[in-house]
Order: sequence, then C-alpha cells, then structure tokens
Amino acid sequence: MKNQPKNDQGGSDTATTNDNILRKAKLKKLSDLEQLGIEPFPHIFKPTHQAAALQKSYESLVAGEETQDKVIVAGRVMAARNNNMFIDLMDTTGSIQIFSHKDSMSPENMSLLDCLDLGDIIGVEGVIRRTPRGELSVRAYKITVLTKSLLPLPEKYHGLSDVEQRYRQRYVDLIVNESSRDVLRARSKIVSAVREYLDGIGALEVETPILHSILGGASAKPFVTTYNALDANFYLRVAPELYLKRLIVGGLSDAVYEIGRNFRNEGLSIKHNPEFTAVEGYHMYMDYSDIMDLIEDLVGHVVKKVHGTLEIEYDGQKINFAKPWKRRSMIDLVQDETGINFLEFDTAEQAHQAAAKLNLKLDPKLNWGQVVEQVFADRVEHKLIQPTHVTDYPFEISPLAKNSRLNPRLVERFETFVNGWEIANAFTELNDPRIQRERFLQQVEQRETGDEEAQMLDEDFITALEYGLPPTGGWGMGIDRLVILLTNSQNIREVLCFPTLRPLK
Repeated sequence: MKNQPKNDQGGSDTATTNDNILRKAKLKKLSDLEQLGIEPFPHIFKPTHQAAALQKSYESLVAGEETQDKVIVAGRVMAARNNNMFIDLMDTTGSIQIFSHKDSMSPENMSLLDCLDLGDIIGVEGVIRRTPRGELSVRAYKITVLTKSLLPLPEKYHGLSDVEQRYRQRYVDLIVNESSRDVLRARSKIVSAVREYLDGIGALEVETPILHSILGGASAKPFVTTYNALDANFYLRVAPELYLKRLIVGGLSDAVYEIGRNFRNEGLSIKHNPEFTAVEGYHMYMDYSDIMDLIEDLVGHVVKKVHGTLEIEYDGQKINFAKPWKRRSMIDLVQDETGINFLEFDTAEQAHQAAAKLNLKLDPKLNWGQVVEQVFADRVEHKLIQPTHVTDYPFEISPLAKNSRLNPRLVERFETFVNGWEIANAFTELNDPRIQRERFLQQVEQRETGDEEAQMLDEDFITALEYGLPPTGGWGMGIDRLVILLTNSQNIREVLCFPTLRPLK
C-alpha cells in the first residue's frame, strides 16, 4: 500500500477528508435536533449519580433483575449498538450502559436517538437494571442532549495512533485513553501526598515570585521576558531558593516550602521539559544529613500512598524505597567506576588530563569541580538504579552550599538518584554572607567567560544573610520525574497535562 499523503497537522489527507465527511454528518444531526425544538447546548444539568458508584452499589444485583431505583447520570457516548438502543456512557469515574426502549421512553424522546453520535454528551434519567447478559444498565425514561459533538473521535476509540497528536490534542487523548487519565490523576494524588507530608511535619506552604529581576537559586539558562511597566528585562525563575531563604531569615516559620513551576531554557528530552514542577523546602536547625532522612520519609510516604507498598516496578526493574537508602560521596563513586581519586589532583589541568585518559572530551574551560561532575555523569549516574544519596559535591558547582566539615574542597550537598535519574537536590545551606559574596563573584566571573548558567550577584540576598540565616537545611525535588517513576511512564510528556511541543508551521 502506498503511503498516505500528509497534511500540515501530521495526519493523512485521507483521514482529514473522512473527518470532514463525518463532521458534515454531525452538523446535519445538529440541525435535525434544532428542528425538533431541542436545544443541543443547554446551560445546566444535575446528575444524581456517577458510574463508578453505581457499579459498586449494585455489584450484587443479579442478571435479569430490574429495580425501581431512579437515577440521573450524565456523560459522553463512547459506543452504541442496535441503532443507539444500547449506549456505553462514560463519565469521569467510569462507564455504565444505557438501555433505550420504546416501552419506557416517549416517541418524541425516542426520535432523539437518531440524532446521537459517538462523542455526544448526554444526560439520562431512568432506573437501574442488570441485563440478562449481566451488564449493569440504566433503563432510560428520558435522554437529554447536553453537548452535541461536532468532530469524530479516533476510530474505535482505542487511542490516537500519532503519539505527538496525543499531546497536541490532549483533550482527545483523555477522552479515549483511560491510561492517560490514570497517569494524570496519579500525578494529582502524588502532589497531594507531598503536601500532606510536609504539612504534617509543620512546614508552611508559601508562594514566591516567578518573575525575577536577578537570576539566582540554581545554575541554569533562563527564559528572559520584558516587564513593560518597568522597562526592564526579567527572568522566569529557575528556582525559588533565594526567596524561600529570605522567609527563613524573617522567621516566618521553622520550615517553609513551595510547590510550583520553574523554567529552564534547555532542550527537550524524555526526562526534561523546560517548564517543570518542583517542590522546594527549607528547615531551620537541620543539615544535609537531616534532609536525607526527610527525603526518605517524604518519598516513602508518597510511594505508600500511591502503591500501598514501598517496592514498585519501573520498566521491568524492581525499585525498593524502604529505608535506609545508600549514601555515597561523588568522589568515591567516581573512584569505584574509574579507579581515579580526583581529590589527588590540585588543579583543573590535572583533572582534565585524568578525564582524557577516560576518553572524555571536555570543554577546556571547565574547572576542577565541573570535570568531576562530568565524569560522574558519564560513568556513574546511569548505574544508580536503587535510591541513592550522592553526597559531598565539589564546591565549584555548589555556590549556595556550606563547605564540608571534612574537606574544604567539597560542600555538604547531596543529590538523590533513582533509576539513574536525579530526583532531589539538597544542601546544608551556606549562611555566612562573606563566603556567599565570594561564591557569587566566582559565578559572575564564570558568566563573563560565557557560562550562561552561572548565577548573578544578588546584593539583597547578601543583605538578608547579614541579618542572619540560622543553620538551615534546604532541598528541592522534581515532581515530574517522581510521577514518571511512580506511574511506570516512559516519557515526561506522559505525565504533563500539556507538555511543551514545537509549534506547528
């Protein structure tokens, strides 16, 4: 068979032609409804029951039995048989069959059946019965058209065949794919479980600005926008960190957290969307060891809420979130895989020479800490399948973390990896304003040499530190990647309601 010609939306011209034919037929039925004096888009309808609750309440109803229990349901027509005598009605909780017969419906209402199509939204008043074949049904006394659908659902409603079209027309994907609805509902449950845990330990949820005049809080390339009223460029936040720490300085609460959007102007991948959701928290009188415990408890709480157990399966691999999780330093993990202890090298040049022996071609501008980070990413990261806290990062790549009490070249920072992905990042927070200024100035130098991800000097944040930030542990966790893991999804697009896509020409 020859390939079908493609239209501008990625589908075939034949498919578009068929859709146009079906749309014309639907418009004809719309006109027929109006000629019958029926409003095809009424203002309101009040169902009394939902499908899932009815299926549960009447699960013991025997085949062939009919009750006198009156119900009103509403939903979308997903399938129809015998000239719409039998309709599969789907609401947001599940499906139930509608049985329409002249013995229980008026002739005028029966005539409406000829005007119904797949995709229409209807309301049904009737009584509960179970068919002789065992299907729970509503015997309809009255059917009301609530919304006339003007476009056809995908054939056989087994889902859109074009994966990208599923994301562009997420509303259609959700209509026809139960698995898509399940994933996004699980996402909501995961966010609620995160909030439940943090509220339960006394943390205060707050909101901080998304438009930042100074780039800071994380090393990332930003999106830039213009604030017309101020005639100035602003950055969409890459992280809320510096504002949340200001709240700790102000003594708003012993612990604060924010669940919200961050924006990083980077590429698209199966693990990264430039607009993503994270939760970030700061806790007085904690260090990074305490935060490791917190992350284990928080994630364990969420996993238990979603799965009822601490062991899940992702892509055929069993992952166990039971405490305690492995804790290893970045330097030691790199040495385990390469045989090289990068702490033996005093200069960036020596680190580059060691990386070259591993056949890694790195940007010669990278400093010692950045070289270590690149070697870790290449040789270690993908092997960290079970939950692992990678600790004690080079200070050059962690400008907001406190120096290690064991080695001044390192900082008290960890990242948590699961399935080879980083899902959390945490510090013993740097609270000495003198050192923080030095770190910011080092970042400024990196920006001046072309590093677009380096942070800026935030004088007001330094001022806040001079008023006094108590010993604090801080952390951030990506919601999207956690949802990918806990829903056994293969792509970040699956877990976003509306992922970023290239605009259609």
